[in-house]
Amino acid sequence: MASFKQVSILLLSLFLISLFKYSHAAGIAVYWGQDGGEGSLEDACNTNNYQFVNIAFLSTFGNSQNPQLNLAGHCEPSINGCTKFSSEIQTCQGKGIKVLLSLGGASGSYSLNSADEATQLATYLWNNFLGGTSSSRPLGDAVLDGIDFDIEAGDGQHWDELAKALNGFSAQKRVYLSAAPQCPFPDAHLDSAINTGLFDYVWVQFYNNGQCQYSNGNIDNLVKAWNQWTSSQAKQVFLGVPADNAASGFVPSDVLNSQVLPAIKSSPNYAGVMIWNRFFDGNSGYSDAIKGSV
Repeated sequence: MASFKQVSILLLSLFLISLFKYSHAAGIAVYWGQDGGEGSLEDACNTNNYQFVNIAFLSTFGNSQNPQLNLAGHCEPSINGCTKFSSEIQTCQGKGIKVLLSLGGASGSYSLNSADEATQLATYLWNNFLGGTSSSRPLGDAVLDGIDFDIEAGDGQHWDELAKALNGFSAQKRVYLSAAPQCPFPDAHLDSAINTGLFDYVWVQFYNNGQCQYSNGNIDNLVKAWNQWTSSQAKQVFLGVPADNAASGFVPSDVLNSQVLPAIKSSPNYAGVMIWNRFFDGNSGYSDAIKGSV
């Protein structure tokens, strides 16, 4: 018969294993690529404030369009001008930062009109940005860690099929999936995709949506919406906030630290904060002010 000491050690070991399995360090995600004045990708990673960087955006695809990258003033994709970021991506990854390509955005020209089109896009993304091969990789030879869905247009069809097709490539090399839904629950564009349960990270946009964002010192609507999101199929949920104090839904950093985060961090799938965007964060120092509380 096992001694009391042996049983105690076994139980402690099992507890520690379960604790490790179900816990994870929280982090900060940021969007980079939509303002030429925000500095380089390497500059963003060298702050050591971010655990995730979304390169924004692949803003044109679907409906028989050739996929096109739009990184604002950073580079010109049509003349292979964005391949210069390959080494910077690798530098970020060398720091343990996951770098993802974000699809869509608020003002792109994109859609998926069929399951076949979703499969074709997944293959294109795999070959041109992920672990596949192509002679025309827009960001060079660097292999991104995954794909972010920032879908803010269309009817919400076929994004679930895109997620499944991308996940299929994980048998060759892990493809992380993230999504950036609006805070009204469920999201009008990404609900079926998120319900696949395939998304590793869901950074919910708690801004530009009056019914579920922080407003005039009141966090109630935000917390109510947060609780809906943490009961969804999202594996890890991030609070998405703007780093610009002129933006709708801006949460002052002291309020985030003292009121909002204490109200949401007890959720088992709380995973951190997403910031829009690197340009605003660089000007405001928002991530510097919150990183100790996240």
